[in-house]
Amino acid sequence: MRNFLAITALLLLTQQFVNASPIFNEFNTDILEVNGATATVKNSDDILIGSSGVVIHTFKSGVSTIVARADVTSKEGERATIKFEEFKQTEQEAFPKPGILPIIGDKVKLNYLYDRVLIVAPNYDVYKEVTEHFKDTQWIHPDIVAAYLAKEYRPNPDKEIFQKVCAINSASLIYFALSENGYFVDCNNFKTIKALKTEKIKKAQVPFYTRITGIETTWVTWAGKEITDYDAYYRNLIGQ
Repeated sequence: MRNFLAITALLLLTQQFVNASPIFNEFNTDILEVNGATATVKNSDDILIGSSGVVIHTFKSGVSTIVARADVTSKEGERATIKFEEFKQTEQEAFPKPGILPIIGDKVKLNYLYDRVLIVAPNYDVYKEVTEHFKDTQWIHPDIVAAYLAKEYRPNPDKEIFQKVCAINSASLIYFALSENGYFVDCNNFKTIKALKTEKIKKAQVPFYTRITGIETTWVTWAGKEITDYDAYYRNLIGQ
């Protein structure tokens, strides 16, 4: 077992970050038109390109179920376009899939589970600064992610690992605190939906700040290679 020493560097956030109100508002609307795997819905300032949500169908019996996931692909005027994807967040092999395509009138809930967020921070000071300023957010503690990494012998979390942890914890966002920038990334499609200016990070704990003291690797696969540069690794992961 190897210890990851917590090296802290105070991150002074910009005025934009400090004055931030609730990050995202859930937006509910109806499908207005359907065109194959896409549909149009009413536009709103609460809708961000790259954000995701779910499509809910209500049967004549009054029972409702999620039939698809929705990604916002564009906005223009009073309309926004969403693309349908398979909803896998609560997938269970024991239960059949709905097998129903979204139709006009189905409800769309965007920014779904955006109040629950994973956080990737370089040190405790950054973690504390971010979580205390966004008090309305339910932050998934990094120890939970680190425990999963330890179980999987993965000191270098990738897209699939983050998506699994998001699903397990009913979260739909990840906040990556990087040098001079903070990024809110959608768990489902890994699109960056909001960026914030921050200060430069000089030193960081890898794979990220956590109280888990050791995450073993494995010699069986290169997937267990350790992170050597915190900022470069996560920028490459999220395409920034």
